[in-house]
Amino acid sequence: MPRTEANSLAAHTQFIAKREQGRIDVYVEGDSIARRWGTSDEAYRDNLANWNKNFYGWNVADFGWGADMLQNILWRLDHGELDGVNPKVIVFLGGTNNVGAVPGTDAKAAEIARGIRAVLTRFQQKAPEATVILTGIFPRNNNPALGAFIRKINAIVATYADGRKVRYLDVNDQLADAGGHLVDGMMNADGLHPTVKGYQVWADGLRPILTELLGPPAKEDHAPPPSADPGAKPAAPPGG
Repeated sequence: MPRTEANSLAAHTQFIAKREQGRIDVYVEGDSIARRWGTSDEAYRDNLANWNKNFYGWNVADFGWGADMLQNILWRLDHGELDGVNPKVIVFLGGTNNVGAVPGTDAKAAEIARGIRAVLTRFQQKAPEATVILTGIFPRNNNPALGAFIRKINAIVATYADGRKVRYLDVNDQLADAGGHLVDGMMNADGLHPTVKGYQVWADGLRPILTELLGPPAKEDHAPPPSADPGAKPAAPPGG
């Protein structure tokens, strides 16, 4: 399903160009949780500093887009955003926008898991040499009852991993307690998007896998420059 609003279409065009703007060994895909980490938007400059601290030298590029559901990510993959990239590793976190604000039925959990499986299949079709790191959907506190529902989806998704070409990464036990309540400081006030502290937890889970697959980071980085939201207002000049 395409996102038809002008800003999302502009972002899609931006991502098509980004494929050829540098070397991409690690391709990060997802929704706003992924996007806000590696963007040059002024509002998330602390997140970008954390991204650079953790990934510089591995040629990591962020292709996440805010508010995307799994069907929107599938559309972007089917319309060229991964074509010709041939990354060594793909990191994926998506599905929270399909979860919604209230828990669903077992059938809905299975449907969301099938959507994640479909995204995984696209990755394997378009980048067959890549190892995919599937990240479990993060906990969220906008409705505490969602915890069990998210765990149900993640339990299905975990079965997609084979330990070789598909790795499963779940850092939720560091983001929330056993009852599903977020640890203080891990998420912003919306209870959904990570703070720098939360992103560091994700990075701490990713870095050992990236080191295993790619070796230690190089002294130079050749990834495309981080992209910004096409509709974001530019930062005010000093004194402005």
